[in-house]
Amino acid sequence: MTDEHVLSRALIESGGVAAMVAKAAPDLRLLTEAERAASLRATLEARPPGDAWLFGYGSLIWNPTIHSVERRTARVEGWHRAFCLSIRAGRGTKDKPGLVLGLDAGGSCTGIAFRIAEDVLEGELSLLWRREMLAGSYVPRWLDVLDPNGGRFGSAITFTIDRSCEQYAGTLARDVIVQRLATASGVLGSAADYLFRTRDGLRAQGIPDPELERLAAHVEAAQAVLRVGGGP
Repeated sequence: MTDEHVLSRALIESGGVAAMVAKAAPDLRLLTEAERAASLRATLEARPPGDAWLFGYGSLIWNPTIHSVERRTARVEGWHRAFCLSIRAGRGTKDKPGLVLGLDAGGSCTGIAFRIAEDVLEGELSLLWRREMLAGSYVPRWLDVLDPNGGRFGSAITFTIDRSCEQYAGTLARDVIVQRLATASGVLGSAADYLFRTRDGLRAQGIPDPELERLAAHVEAAQAVLRVGGGP
């Protein structure tokens, strides 16, 4: 695993991510630029008073791509990290769909909050919407972010899963999740790499996720079996 990320700021700015997804999954409806702009505008109109934060719980932790002026360990309540979004492009294919993280209802989640400067806010969020809101599988919402002692320090944009979208996969059996993560791969890399980078990113921040640690161990074991058996 290298430090280079296929999903770069330059690729997002150029529209390359959308083009790659459209080519890999031509039957997947992507949001138009106008729809993404409307979503961003509605989110900004609903902004609570105070600084603008972004809550990262998955790949944003180890590959944020946006510019921020501060980052802090943060927790959100009422939502938990889960591999609940099925993908047929990026880190999976139509024949072997992968899985990526979303925030699903219930529980809590500890991640990293990024504070975005006011003078670049709209530009940075526009870039973020090109990355996270390709197919409208997430619902962006403002959530209270809490420090390690439980004190609220602000409100953050958070991408929660849309359970009504066709890509929602929050009811998959554990063995199916492990198999998908162990075997799926696409133009942006493998689903396993995404899992391992997120696990390692959380470890590096001093906030390891026990459930993600267990899942990563199961995926590593599954991959070992596949290698011995000559599987994909």
